[in-house]
Amino acid sequence: MQAIQHYYNLVEEVIRDLGVDPATARGDAPGQWNMKLGSASVWVDVFQTKDEQGNFLDYGYMQMLAPICDVPSENQAAFTLELLQTNHVLYGVGFTIYEGKTYIKAIRELEGLDKSEVRSTFDRVGVYADDYDDELKAKYFPVTGGRG
Repeated sequence: MQAIQHYYNLVEEVIRDLGVDPATARGDAPGQWNMKLGSASVWVDVFQTKDEQGNFLDYGYMQMLAPICDVPSENQAAFTLELLQTNHVLYGVGFTIYEGKTYIKAIRELEGLDKSEVRSTFDRVGVYADDYDDELKAKYFPVTGGRG
């Protein structure tokens, strides 16, 4: 695996190509970025794994998440079934639920990662999140006007 900065640079090149200043998208910690693609927020984390003693290992990951909506308090079975069925037709990403929230998620090892893969991951996460956020909110949160 190359130095972690190499992967930070790849992500920032793609963010710049998407028309966003990487400096404004940087998160609180190195290897974190937050930005909008269409109506979707996209969160990016590039990180190395550590061993039990806290030493960096020679592998890491790029993870992208886009928050979609809360998990509805009603119709949860239908909601989760729809997410699972939708996962079957998605490419390189999937729906996930964490702490009562629904996300589109992609994760990939850093080893061998190149700029085209970073870009395609941004495209997939952004397009799918932009497509499904409004659809799921309108279907499962109609009383709140689609906000969930």
